[in-house]
Amino acid sequence: MNKLIVVVGPTAIGKTSLAIAIAQHYGCEIISADSRQFYQEMTIGTAVPSLEEQAMVPHHFIQQISIHEDYSVGKFEAEALSHLDQLFQKNKVQVMVGGSGLYIDAITDGLDDFPKVSDEIKQLVNDNYMQNGLTYLQNELKNRDIDFYHKIKQDNPQTLQNPQRMMRYVSVCLAENKPYSSYLKKDKTSRNFTPIFIGLTAERDEIYQRINLRVDQMINNGLLKEAESLYSHKENNALQTVGYRELFDYFDGKITLEEAIEQIKQNTRRFSKRQLTWFKRNPAIKWFDYQAPVENILAYIQEK
Repeated sequence: MNKLIVVVGPTAIGKTSLAIAIAQHYGCEIISADSRQFYQEMTIGTAVPSLEEQAMVPHHFIQQISIHEDYSVGKFEAEALSHLDQLFQKNKVQVMVGGSGLYIDAITDGLDDFPKVSDEIKQLVNDNYMQNGLTYLQNELKNRDIDFYHKIKQDNPQTLQNPQRMMRYVSVCLAENKPYSSYLKKDKTSRNFTPIFIGLTAERDEIYQRINLRVDQMINNGLLKEAESLYSHKENNALQTVGYRELFDYFDGKITLEEAIEQIKQNTRRFSKRQLTWFKRNPAIKWFDYQAPVENILAYIQEK
C-alpha cells in the first residue's frame, strides 16, 4: 500500500527541513500543501524553500501559478492527487508538507460537497454586506445555521470577522436554503494511500520567538521591496495575507514601518495558534518536539 508521510505544524517550526530529511531517506519527492507558497510573485513573505533546498529534493506545487490566476482548494485536490498517482508509480512512499490544514485535509480526507452558488446569490450577499457590514453576515449565518455559527465562535472566532469567508458561508446557505453544516462531509473519502501524520511543535514562547526571528530575517532579505513590487495589486485575493497586508498599510501611510513589522509578527503568531488548533483536532497526528532527532521520527514512520 502506498504511504503518504504528512508533515504538519505551525509556521516557522522547521517543517521544510524535516520533510527534506524524510524524502532523502526514502528517495522520494515532496508535495507542498502551503497555500501561500503557490504563487510565483510571492517568495520572501511566504518563506518558500530556498533554491538549495529545492535542489536537494524535487518539490511540487511551489510557485506554480501567478497571483492573477484563480486557484482553489478543489483545483489543488484534483491536481495534487493526480500528481501523487504518478509519483507513487515510482516510489510507494511520498511526502507532503505544509501548514494549510484545509489543503492537507482535502488530500487525505476529500472535500465537502457544496452546491453551486449562482452569481445572483453572490451579488445579493455582497450587496447586503456592502450596505450593512459584517453584522448582516453574522446574523444571517446565525439565523440559518446556529450550530455552525457557534462552532466557528468557539474554534476560530476570527473567522466571524472575515467577510470573504462569511459571504461564502451565507451564500452556500442561500443556494438551496439549507444550513452550511448540512454539506459538511460525514464519510471519509477512500484514497489509494495511507497517510502517516507527523506534527512538529514546541512550547508557545519558543514558537513565538522563532516567528519573530523569521519576520526579522524576511525584512533583512528584502520583504519590503517584494511587497512594494506587488502594491499595485494589493486588492488581489492572493495578497490578502500576513506579511503583505501590513506593509500595504505602511505604504498607504496608515502605520509606521516599525508598527507594520510588529503587526506582521503579531498576526503571524495568531496564525500559528489557529494552525495548531486545526491540527490538534486530528488524533492521527504523532507530535514531536521540533528539536527531536530525525532518527526518532524515521523510526516512528518505519513502525507505521
